[in-house]
Amino acid sequence: MSALSQSPYDAGLGKNPANYVPLTPLSFIDRSAYVYPDRIAIIHGARRYTWQEYARRSRRLASALRTLGVGRNDTVAVVLSNTPEMLECNFGVPACGAVLNTINTRLDAETIAFILNHGEARVLITDREFSRTVGPAVELAQRQGLVVIDVDDSEYLGAGERIGSVEYEAFLDGGQPDFEFEHPADEWNAISLNYTSGTTGNPKGVVYHHRGAYLNALSNIVSWGMPPHAVYLWTLPMFHCNGWCFAWTMAANAGVNVCLRKVDPALIFAAIREHRVTHYCGAPIVHAMLANAPEAMRAGIEHKVFGLVAAAPPPASMIEGMARIGFDITHVYGLTETYGPAAVCAKHDEWAELPLAQQVALNGRQGVCYHTQEGMTVLDPDTMTPVPRDNQTMGEVMFRGNIVMKGYLKNEKASAEAFRGGWYHTGDLAVMQADGYVKIKDRSKDVIISGGENISSIEVEDAIYKHPAVLAVAVVAMPDAKWGEAPCAYIELKDGVTLTAEDMLGHCREHLAGFKMPRRIVFAPLPKTSTGKIQKFVLRAQAGATDAIE
Repeated sequence: MSALSQSPYDAGLGKNPANYVPLTPLSFIDRSAYVYPDRIAIIHGARRYTWQEYARRSRRLASALRTLGVGRNDTVAVVLSNTPEMLECNFGVPACGAVLNTINTRLDAETIAFILNHGEARVLITDREFSRTVGPAVELAQRQGLVVIDVDDSEYLGAGERIGSVEYEAFLDGGQPDFEFEHPADEWNAISLNYTSGTTGNPKGVVYHHRGAYLNALSNIVSWGMPPHAVYLWTLPMFHCNGWCFAWTMAANAGVNVCLRKVDPALIFAAIREHRVTHYCGAPIVHAMLANAPEAMRAGIEHKVFGLVAAAPPPASMIEGMARIGFDITHVYGLTETYGPAAVCAKHDEWAELPLAQQVALNGRQGVCYHTQEGMTVLDPDTMTPVPRDNQTMGEVMFRGNIVMKGYLKNEKASAEAFRGGWYHTGDLAVMQADGYVKIKDRSKDVIISGGENISSIEVEDAIYKHPAVLAVAVVAMPDAKWGEAPCAYIELKDGVTLTAEDMLGHCREHLAGFKMPRRIVFAPLPKTSTGKIQKFVLRAQAGATDAIE
C-alpha cells in the first residue's frame, strides 16, 4: 500500500451524527431526568426538586435567556450562594449557548465591575444578600443594556435589596419547560468563565470548554470512587471553578445536591445527620473546623462520610484529625486553570495497615493525574526536563490534557506563557517521589530565601501545625537586615486556647533547623477567601511592612 493510499480503517469510516457527538455535561441532566425523574435532586431548606423538576427549571432559564436575545458566546454573570438557582445556572446558561461567569461573592465592587466589563456580561443574576456590593459594582461598570435579575432566596433572612428589573422566579415563569437544550456544535466551545484571585493586578479570566467540563465531571466520580446516587453537601462554594465541576458531576451521578449557604460546623454536621450526606469538599480549614468541633456536634452520625480536600497542601494534623473522627479524606490538587481537581493522591489498600503517621504522610501528597487528565509531572522550568524521582530535586508541577483551560480571556501573552513548552505551568514547586507521586514543597512566590538558602514555607507550617493548639497557620517572608528574608508565622489558635510566642518557638526548635525558625510570630485570625484558602498576599503585605527582627 502506498503512503498516499487510504487505510481501510479510514475509508468509509468517517464521523457522522450516528457515531460522533461533541461532549457536553448538558447531557448528564437530560439522562438523570429521563431515568430518575422522581428522585430528589436538590434539597435546600424546605425546598425539594426532583431531577425532572431540576431539568425543567433549567430549561425555563435557558428559554427565558433566549427571549432576551442571549445566545452563543454571550456572557451571563452570576453572584450567587450555594442555592438551587446556582445549580440551575450551570445548565440553563450553557443550554442556550451562553457562557456562565460565576463571580466570587466576597469580591469588592471595583473588582466585580472589572469582571462584568472584561467578560462583557449581558445578564447578571445576583442574590439579594450581596446587593450592597453588587449594586455599586453595576453602577461602576456602566454596562449599557445589562439586565440584572434578583434571586430572593427564602433561606436568606438577612438584609439586602433587590437591585434588578425582575426577580428570578418571575423570570423563569417566562421560559418554556420543554425548551430544547442547545448542545454545542463543537465541544471546544466555551462553557464557563472563571476569574483568578487577582492578588497582583486585575484577575485573569480562565475559559473552560464543554469537553473539559464533561470529562472532569466524570473524573470526579471515577477518581474519587463515588457510588451512584451519592448525597453531596455543598460546603465548597459553587462559584469556585464551577464548584470543582461538581454541579455537573452530581447530574452524571444522579445524586442529591444538599445546598448550604454558610459554612458552619454545626450546620454541616446537622445536614450530614439529617440527609445522610455521604460526600463533601473543602479547603483544609473547613476540614480542620470539623475535626476540632465539639464531639456533641457529631452525635448521631454513624454512616461513612467521604471528603475531598484541596486549595492548599493539607497539614498532617488535619488529615490525622479527620481520621480520628472517622471521615475518609482524599487529597486532590488542581487550579482554576485545570477545572479544579486535576490530580488525586490515589490510595493503596496496603496503606491502611501502616501506622497513622505513615498514612498521613502518604495521603498528604498531591499524587498523580486524574483519569481524564493526560499528564502531570515535575519539570525543570528552564530546560523542561523531568526531575529525578529522588524526593529532593525541586521543579515545577505541570499539566497537559483535556482538563486544562482553553486559555485566558483577552490575554494571549499570559496564555502563551502559561502553555510554554507544551505544558501548563502551575507555579507550584514540587519533588517527584520514588513511586511517581508528586509532593508540593511550595508556591514559587512563597519560597523564603534566607541567607541564600531556600526555606519552604510549607515545611515550616507543617512543623507549627504539629502543635495541638494550632487551628491554622501561614508562613510568609519578612524583611531581615542580616539574611535578606526570614520566616514570619501568622497563627490562628483553636477556641479557648492561649499560647505565647516563646512556647511556639520552643515547639519549633524540636522540628526545624535553626535557619528555618520563624523570626516573628503573630497570633491572629487569618484572612481567608470564601473557599477557605488563606490569603497569603495579605500577610505578605503585612510582613513586608514590619521591621526586621535582629
